[in-house]
Amino acid sequence: MTRNGSYGIDTRSVERFNRTLLDEFFRVAFREKFYDSVEGFQKDLDKYLRFYNTEHPHQGYRNMGKRPLDTVEKFVKSSRKKAS
Repeated sequence: MTRNGSYGIDTRSVERFNRTLLDEFFRVAFREKFYDSVEGFQKDLDKYLRFYNTEHPHQGYRNMGKRPLDTVEKFVKSSRKKAS
């Protein structure tokens, strides 16, 4: 929390990601599959996170319908221009 008692943007972003992960992965995965090992669960979680970051468009004001990968690539490209 910030000094004035409100949550900062980072906290909101993390809370939103946690909600998305719960709704789009955990609830679906546990309803459809019984995991008999942590490794199997981790494999499915990794697969979902790859999808989430590389294929799933995001509606937040920072991404504006782009995939997180697009946003990161744009940042890296602009950082390289500034460095040279």
